[in-house]
Amino acid sequence: MSTTIEPDVPTRERSSGPVSASSADLESGSHPTQGLTGILRQSAHPVALLVLYLLRIAAIATYILCGFFTDNYVVSTVIVVVLLAMDFWNCRNVAGRTLVGLRFWNQVDDDGESYWIFESRDPSRPANPVDSRLFWTALYVFPALWLGLFFVSLLKFNLSFVPIVVLALVFNVTNVIGFTYADRDAKKRWAQSIVSSSWSIGGLGGQMLTGVVKNGVGRVFGS
Repeated sequence: MSTTIEPDVPTRERSSGPVSASSADLESGSHPTQGLTGILRQSAHPVALLVLYLLRIAAIATYILCGFFTDNYVVSTVIVVVLLAMDFWNCRNVAGRTLVGLRFWNQVDDDGESYWIFESRDPSRPANPVDSRLFWTALYVFPALWLGLFFVSLLKFNLSFVPIVVLALVFNVTNVIGFTYADRDAKKRWAQSIVSSSWSIGGLGGQMLTGVVKNGVGRVFGS
């Protein structure tokens, strides 16, 4: 089974260099690389990045604000759980693959043994630095926010909301662990490929050197 993620459909080229500001931008105090617009302009996959943050923010915002707009616990729970499930699936299957070139899943073989499978993008196609930085930020920051909400629920004795927060932590921490190990696996395989390439080059050089020595010795003693 291949562990390399195939290239996506080619997208329009985005400049990785600095963006120069016009005189109008300088006068207004704005710059093309500042703010949300600047981030999206520098991103190679702005839609995937935007969806990742929208789903994560929507889940937390719904959890916090539902109590102000409705007293129906069931409705609040269903909405938050649906958003969490959508975020979990999107982060693992879409955002991770698109933004940082990583994907993971758990598979069960015929003997009933469960094991993890990690996929990674070819090292020759590095991730966009903006996409990579914001993906890892979202991956680690939002579980910390949910952990804070967990302690708030305990302190306020809102025990009925604790299962929702626990589910959010399970989803988020699963993605944290999966992508952390996927990243380590990708770096390990990348290092191994460099070592094997170096050995191949060294072996080829050794063969060439041996051939030159043999030819030289043959000429000396054959004359």
